[in-house]
Formats: sequence, structure tokens, C-alpha cells
Amino acid sequence: MRKILITGGAGFIGSHVIRRFVNKYSNYSIYNLDNLTYAGNLENLADIINSNHTFVKGDISNENFVNSFFDKYKFDAVIHLAAESHVDRSITDPLEFVKTNVIGTVNLLNAFKRINKGNFIGKLFYHVSTDEVYGSLGNKGLFTESTAYSPNSPYSASKASSDHFVRAYGETYNLPYVITNCSNNYGPNQFPEKLIPLFINNIIHNKPLPVYGDGNYTRDWLYVKDHAKAIDLVFHNGRLGNTYNIGGFNEWKNIDLVQLLCDLMDKKLGRRQNTSSKLITYVKDRPGHDLRYAIDATKIKNDLGWEPSVTFEEGLEKTIDWYLNNSEWLENIINEEYKNFYNKYYSS
Repeated sequence: MRKILITGGAGFIGSHVIRRFVNKYSNYSIYNLDNLTYAGNLENLADIINSNHTFVKGDISNENFVNSFFDKYKFDAVIHLAAESHVDRSITDPLEFVKTNVIGTVNLLNAFKRINKGNFIGKLFYHVSTDEVYGSLGNKGLFTESTAYSPNSPYSASKASSDHFVRAYGETYNLPYVITNCSNNYGPNQFPEKLIPLFINNIIHNKPLPVYGDGNYTRDWLYVKDHAKAIDLVFHNGRLGNTYNIGGFNEWKNIDLVQLLCDLMDKKLGRRQNTSSKLITYVKDRPGHDLRYAIDATKIKNDLGWEPSVTFEEGLEKTIDWYLNNSEWLENIINEEYKNFYNKYYSS
């Protein structure tokens, strides 16, 4: 059986990738490495606990642990999703992002290189990254795979660095790799620090909806299950040494997204129209806030036949329904860590 390591598999995107691979590829042994920090949650995987899926708790920034882990299992392939991913947290604690996103990635690369001893036939290191490495767009244009890197936050700088290390190992050691850079993900199981699940929870509890600046920051939104499908396709059919941008073809200004979310939530909760929109509160902008991200996903469409399966409106409604139908999951995850985070970043 092919041994596949998926890092960060108890997190938001990772859990959807794990589930897809476990359910689709019974001939794979799937190993899930996650450090179970605040955003990692084994409840995300409760439905596949007794399957061809082995969970291991561990820290990718611990070199000794990573080396012994690879020595024990000798993985055929790695899908690397484990990362610190929240921009606000990176501004207050950039070193934590360097440790996990940069050093952790290099530890994985070194271990993968060492166990294969230069024989990489049938092997693959798949690094999952973000569109934020490209920096900020103006009112026109799209990020392509050839767009120059220009990260503006400690988070995006740490991801850009890890991307560069993956490519450098490919060039220096002939390590077989692919990289994908995705736009903003949304969907079930996302920890409520990111905009959509945060605002869904706040609307449920009639809490303020903190919108940065004037609300005109623009993002491209990607439904997480579509992202998992794209990862599946790139893993199996992507060209080695290539980068693929994965986007939802769904550009929305933050304030327009929030208004749509408010309207949908009012309908779902049986509230009078414009009830939730009264919760919108404009707050002080964060440092280094990029104006606009937008991905050109033409390459992955042409090469691999991938495209989003849902519109943003459809995906957002599916997402809202999931959170409303899984209130126990949401309540369980909203612990002191979340409360402290909310008070720190959004209460003023």
C-alpha cells in the first residue's frame, strides 16, 4: 500500500483532504500528522476514525521528531498543509510562523530527501500554499503562476519562504515537487477566527461584526471541498516542478460578502430583514492589509480539467447550513482560546 503523509490533517482544509483520500483511495495508507494547536480538531475526522487513516500528534518544527517519524514509516509522498495561517496572529507573533511554516517545511523536506537517498521514482512532495505570497493587486489584473512574489505580512512572508525552499530542494536535490497557491477557503469545519465562520457565530449570538477599514478589501473565495478535489487532481496528475493556482472565480468585496451573509442568516434564522446587518461595526484597519487578491485558475482548468462546482452564493448557503446544523461542534470549539483571540483582535 502506498504510504501518504498529510500534515495538518486535523485542521480545516486538511480534514477535507484526509476525508476525500480515505474514502476514495482504499489502497493508500493515509497518515495524518497534526500538532492539534487551537485550529486542529479531531472532531473534524470523527466519521473516518476507523479506516485506512492513522493519526499521529507531532510538531513539524521539532527536527528530531520529524526524522524519527519518517524513519519509522518511510512515506512515499507528502501533502503538506500544516501551517500557522492567520494574518492577525502573525503580526503579534511572527516567530511562531517562522518556526512552523519555514523551519517545519524544511524539516519535512530534509527528512523526505534523506529517507529516499536520491531515489525519488514514484515519490512526491506536494506543498500547499496561499495566494497571499503574491502581495496586493490593484483594481485590475489576476495572480498567475508567474506573478512575482511580494508578501506584505509575516504570514505571507513565511509561506513565500517555504515555497522558495520547496523549489530550491527541487533544483538542488532533484526532489520531485508540486506547489499550489489557493485563494481564501471557506466551508464546513473552519475554526471561527476567519471571516465567514466568525461572522456566522457572531450573528447567531447577536455580537458585533467587525469589518476592517472601509470594507472594500477584495478577496477570491474557494469552497473547501472544491479545493480538496483540486488537491486530489494535482497530486495524481500535476506536472512535477510546476505550480498551480487554485481559485474560486469568486471575487467579493468584504462588505458585500458580509451583507450577503447577513441577508442569508436573517432568512435562515427567521429574523426580520436587515436585522443582522445592524451588527456591522467598522474597526481600525490592520497593518499591511492587502487591497485585493484574485487568482487566475486557467492553468489548472486547462491542464487537469478542474473548476469550481458551486457558485459563491451556493457554497455560502451550504456553509451556513452546516454551522447551523452542527451547533454542538461550534460550541465545543469556542473555548477560552477563541474568546481571548476575539477580545484581542475584534472587540475594540
